[in-house]
Amino acid sequence: MSEQRYICVYCGSSSGTRERYAAAAQALGEAIAARGYGLVYGGGGTGLMGSVADAVLQAGAPVLGVIPRALMARELGHRDVTELVVVDDMHQRKALMTSRATAFVAMPGGYGTLEELFEMVAWSQLEIHDRKIGLLNTAGYFDHLQAFLDHAVAEGFLQSRHHALLRVGTEPAALLAELLA
Repeated sequence: MSEQRYICVYCGSSSGTRERYAAAAQALGEAIAARGYGLVYGGGGTGLMGSVADAVLQAGAPVLGVIPRALMARELGHRDVTELVVVDDMHQRKALMTSRATAFVAMPGGYGTLEELFEMVAWSQLEIHDRKIGLLNTAGYFDHLQAFLDHAVAEGFLQSRHHALLRVGTEPAALLAELLA
């Protein structure tokens, strides 16, 4: 039997203001499970994090949550996941999530989501890893970010080939298919 493969998802610990975000998280979770993958994520039980994890679990696939001790102490950990690993800090969390991921997907979120996303894109640019990275642009959430990245290319701070490392889609199943092709 082969080792379980995981898709790493970065997303908000809140659900945002539109129901479409939670619906996209559920659809992404279902698509992950339908392709035979598990989910590795930040271990939270609230917001989009909880929604994507619940969808993967309901579809019968494994969920590996990785949460720092300080967040677990605030009872933010999803206690129903297949495996919940409590680590000392954010650096350990990101290292474990990265080591288990076949590909990465970022959904709407805040600073933490963006920090994790950009670390993976920067590492790809530096050829530290060669896994694919997707941006699920639900309800135009990342339109301004895409415009900023276009601006960075135009101003000579980002090469077009590095901009292309970040694959963008609006449909969870289609984006996942592209990342796993």
